[in-house]
Amino acid sequence: PRRFGKSLLLSMLGYYYDVNYADDFEKLFGGLAIGKNPTQSHNQYLVMKWDFSLINSSGDIQGIEQAIHQHLNDRITAFAHIYKGILECEVVINVQNAISSLESLFVALHKCRYKTYLLIDEYDNFANEVLTSRNTEYKALLHGEGLLKTVFKAVKAAASGQGLDRVFITGVSPVVLSDMTSGYNVAKSIYLESDFNELCGFTESEVAELLEKIAPDKAAEALDTMRTFYNGYCFSEQAENRMYNPTLSLYFLEYLQKKGQYPSIMLDENLSMDRNKLVYISKLPHGEEVLIKALSGGDSVVIPQLARRFGVEDMLTAVKDETFMVSLMYYFGILTFAGHAEYGEKILKIPNLVAKSLYVERLQEILLPNYEDKNDIRQVAKTFCMTGNLQPLCDFLETRYFPILSNRDYRWSNELIIKIAFMTLLFNDNIYMMLSEAEADRGYVDLSLIVRPDMRKFQALDLVLEFKYIGLKELGMTGDELKSLSREELTDLPQVKLKLKEADAQAKTYATSLSERYQLSGLRAFSVVALGFERVVWSEVV
Repeated sequence: PRRFGKSLLLSMLGYYYDVNYADDFEKLFGGLAIGKNPTQSHNQYLVMKWDFSLINSSGDIQGIEQAIHQHLNDRITAFAHIYKGILECEVVINVQNAISSLESLFVALHKCRYKTYLLIDEYDNFANEVLTSRNTEYKALLHGEGLLKTVFKAVKAAASGQGLDRVFITGVSPVVLSDMTSGYNVAKSIYLESDFNELCGFTESEVAELLEKIAPDKAAEALDTMRTFYNGYCFSEQAENRMYNPTLSLYFLEYLQKKGQYPSIMLDENLSMDRNKLVYISKLPHGEEVLIKALSGGDSVVIPQLARRFGVEDMLTAVKDETFMVSLMYYFGILTFAGHAEYGEKILKIPNLVAKSLYVERLQEILLPNYEDKNDIRQVAKTFCMTGNLQPLCDFLETRYFPILSNRDYRWSNELIIKIAFMTLLFNDNIYMMLSEAEADRGYVDLSLIVRPDMRKFQALDLVLEFKYIGLKELGMTGDELKSLSREELTDLPQVKLKLKEADAQAKTYATSLSERYQLSGLRAFSVVALGFERVVWSEVV
C-alpha cells in the first residue's frame, strides 16, 4: 500500500544495477548479504526512472496527457544527460510527443553496449486519483488507445530487442494494470507471493531491535503500543509474519528518540490521503455496509476470492459487489489478510488501530456531519470516559443517533450496529487504545478502551463495554410504547433483566482478564442493552 517503502526499494535497485555506481558497490552493499553474494548483473545496466506520482492529475484530459508527455520527456532528457558518455547517438526530444522521444531513445539504446533497466514508481498514482473523482478522464486515459496504454505498448516493443532488458513497476492497485493488458501483457505480478511479503515494511523483530537501541527502559511497553497502532499487514495468504507500516513506525520512533515520549497523534499525516479511498468505497452502493462490517471486528468481512483484475468497464459501470469492494480495500491497504473461513473463503480485517481511525472518521462524517453533533459528541464522550456516567451518551444515542440509524438501509439490527454507534462516539486514539473483539478468557470483548501508557497522567478511565440487543418483536412493543416508559420501567422488563444479567457476567469476566493483561487496578465494566433503535438501558458491573 501507500507509504510502505516502495520508492526506497526502487532506489536500492537503481544503485545496485546502475553501471555508474560500480565503484561504490562495496561501500553501499559490501556489508549486506547481497554484497557478499552479488549477482552477475550488478552494475551492468543503464537505469531509467519514471515516477508517475509527479504527474499532475488535477486538470482536464488534455492537461493530464500533457503532464504525462512532460514527465516522460524530462526523464528521457535526464537519462540522456547521465549516460551521454555511453550512448553513441543523440536522443531527440519531441516536446509535443513523448512517444516519439521514446522511439529516439530506443534507437540510441539499440546501438549501446549496455542494456537498460526501467524502474517505474507509482504507475497508478495519478490514474487512481482521477478514477476516484473523475471517471470520464480515467476512461479516456486507458480505454481504447488511450495515452497511457500507448506508452506501455512502446515499453513492451523496446523490450523485444531494442535495448530494454528489464522493467520493475510499483503501484498500489491492479486497476490500471488491468486496463494496460493489451498494451503490456508481459508483466508478472509478484504482489501476492509469500516470498515477497517482507520486501517492504518492518518485521516485529526489526522494530523491537530499534526500540532496544532508542529507549531500552521502555522498549517492551513501546513495542506493545506500536503493535496495537501500526502492526497487522499481511500481503500473502501463505505469509508467516505480519508487517509494520514503515512510515508510521519511523514517525513514532523518531518522535520517541527526539522527545523521549510517544507522539500524541499516532497517525502521520502522510497517510491522510487514504481517507479518500474510504470516501470512494463508502459512496458505492452498499459501500457503507462494507465499512461497518469491517469495523465490527471478528471474521465479519469474508469473500470467496480476492479479485486480481479491475478493468475500466468494471470500475465505471459494473455492479460493485462485496468481493469487488473488499478486494480494492485490500490493495489500498485499509484491509489485510486475516486467515480463512471454514469453507476456504478469505477473511480480511482492518490491520491496526490507525487504519481503524480512518473508518471511524468516515462513518462520523456520514452519520453525524453537523457541527453541533461533533461538539456534543466530544462532551458526552468526555463525561463517560472521565466519570463513568454513561447516561448522557445514551441520551445522545436515543435523540440524535438512533433516528439516523432507523432510516438507513441496513440488513441487520443487532448489537453489531450498537457497537458501531459506540465506537464512532467514543473513538479517541489520542487517549485510548480502542479494541474491538479483543480476545479475553476464551471470549471476545465487544469493546474496550484502554488508556495509552503515555496518557495515564490524565483523568481517563479504563473501560469495558458489553452490548446486547432486543428487537421490538421480541419485546412485543412498539417504538412509541418504549418511548413512553421510564428507565426504571425499562430495566424491570423481563427480557431486559435477562440480557443485562447475561452481559454483566460476560463483562465481569472480560474485565478481570484485561486487568491482568494490562496490569490495571481500576478498570470499569458496563453492560449496555439496546431496545430496537429506540432506547438504551445500561448498568455498571460491580
